[in-house]
Amino acid sequence: MRRRDFLKTAAGWASAPLLAAPARPNIIFIAADDLGYGELSVQGGKDIPTPNIDSIAHNGVRFTNGYVSCPVCSPTRAGWITGRYQQRFGHEFNPGPEQQADPNFGLPLSETTLADRLKAAGYATGMVGKWHLGYKPELHPLKRGFDEFFGFLAGSHPYLPTRQAEPILRGTEPVEEQEYLTDAFAREAVAFIERHRQQPFFLYLSFNAVHAPLQATEKYLSRFSNIQNERRRTFAAMLSAMDDAVGRVLARLREHRLDNDTLIFFISDNGGPTPNTTSGNGPLRGYKGQVLEGGIRVPFFVQWKRRLPSGKTFEQPVIALDIMPTALAAAGLDPGKNLDGANLLPYLGAERKGAPHQALYWRFGAQAAIRKGDWKMVRLGEGRAELYNLAEDIGESRDLASAQPAKLKELLADWEAWNRQLMPPRWQTQRQRAERKRKKA
Repeated sequence: MRRRDFLKTAAGWASAPLLAAPARPNIIFIAADDLGYGELSVQGGKDIPTPNIDSIAHNGVRFTNGYVSCPVCSPTRAGWITGRYQQRFGHEFNPGPEQQADPNFGLPLSETTLADRLKAAGYATGMVGKWHLGYKPELHPLKRGFDEFFGFLAGSHPYLPTRQAEPILRGTEPVEEQEYLTDAFAREAVAFIERHRQQPFFLYLSFNAVHAPLQATEKYLSRFSNIQNERRRTFAAMLSAMDDAVGRVLARLREHRLDNDTLIFFISDNGGPTPNTTSGNGPLRGYKGQVLEGGIRVPFFVQWKRRLPSGKTFEQPVIALDIMPTALAAAGLDPGKNLDGANLLPYLGAERKGAPHQALYWRFGAQAAIRKGDWKMVRLGEGRAELYNLAEDIGESRDLASAQPAKLKELLADWEAWNRQLMPPRWQTQRQRAERKRKKA
C-alpha cells in the first residue's frame, strides 16, 4: 500500500476487527549488518561462540535458504521495512556518505512501513540503531511510523565514543554517547521493552555490528586471545558483543514472561564483505555487493514460542520481504495484496505445504539474478548469464548455461518480465556520480 492511501485508511485499520489470532504478540526485528552466512555457531561457525543469537534458531525456525533483496545495506532495508522489492520505488543503491549523498536519496514518502501499520493498530513502536533510509527531516524514523528512536541516520558509525562522526540521536536531539555503541543499543532496547511491556510493542533493533570500522573494547577482545590475526580478533569481539546484546534483550523478555508471546526475527542485511572485515560466507561464492549467493543469502531465523515449532529447519527459499507480511499477520492485520513478501506463518506450521514463492528476483545496477526452485540464473555486470543448480552446487562453481539452454532461457524470460515492472534508480551510486563529474570537468 502506498503511503498516501495508507493515511486515508489508517483509522479504518485501527478500528477494524483483527483477524483471528490467540493474542497480539510483541514483535522484535533484530538486524545485523554485514554478517556473513557462515559466521554464527548455528550456521557452522567454529571460532566465535554466539549462544544467544543461536537460541533464536534453536527455539524457532532457521531458514537455510534465507535471502535479502539486495547485496548492500540501504536497499535491503528499504525492502524489508516495506515488504516490497525496493526497485519498484527506485531505491536501488546506497547513497554514499551523508555529505555526498544524492539529494533524491531516501525511502519515498509514497511507501508505507511496517512501523506505520503497527502503530496504526495500537502498537508502541520503537527503533534502536542504524536507519540508513534518509537524512531529510521528513524521512526521519519518527516520521515513518516510529514513536521512539535512538541511533544514527547514516550507513555506518564508530563504536567508540567520538565527536568526529555524525551524532547519535535520541529522537531528533544529538546526545554524547559514552558506551561502546553495541552495548548502548542493548541498553536502549531493554529500556524500550521495560517502558512498554504492558502493551503490544514493535521494536526494530538495527545493529551496525559487524559493519566497519573494526573497533572493540578490551572486555570483548580478551575473549579471543587465541586469534592471532588482529582484524579477525576484532571482528570476533564485535560479533561477541552483539551476541551479548541480543542476550540482554532475550533475558528481559524472559524476566517479564514475555518470551512466549513475542515474535522475533533475526537477519543480516547482506553477506559479509570478506576482503574488508574477514566476515565469512561459509560455503557460498561471492560477498557483499554481488548477487552471487555470498552477497544475498544470509542467516535468517524466526522465533515465536507460542505459535511456531522449535528447532525446525525450513529449506524452501524465503526473503527478507516476508518479514512485514508475516509480522502483520501475526498481529491480526491483513497484509494486503500489493506486498511482494509472503506471510510465512502457514508454511512454518502445518497449514500449508510447498514454497512461499514461485521465484525470487534481484536487480542491482547491471547485476541480475533469479532463483526459481533449485535453479538460479545470475548475470554479473555486462557478462553473459550463468546458470546453477543450487541443490547440487551451493558454491555456484559449475555453470550449466551451456548444458541447460532451455532452463536458462526460461529464467531469463521470467527475470525480464519482472524487470519490466520496475522503475529506474532514483539516484546514482557514489562512483557513478564521481564518474559523471569527471567527464564534465
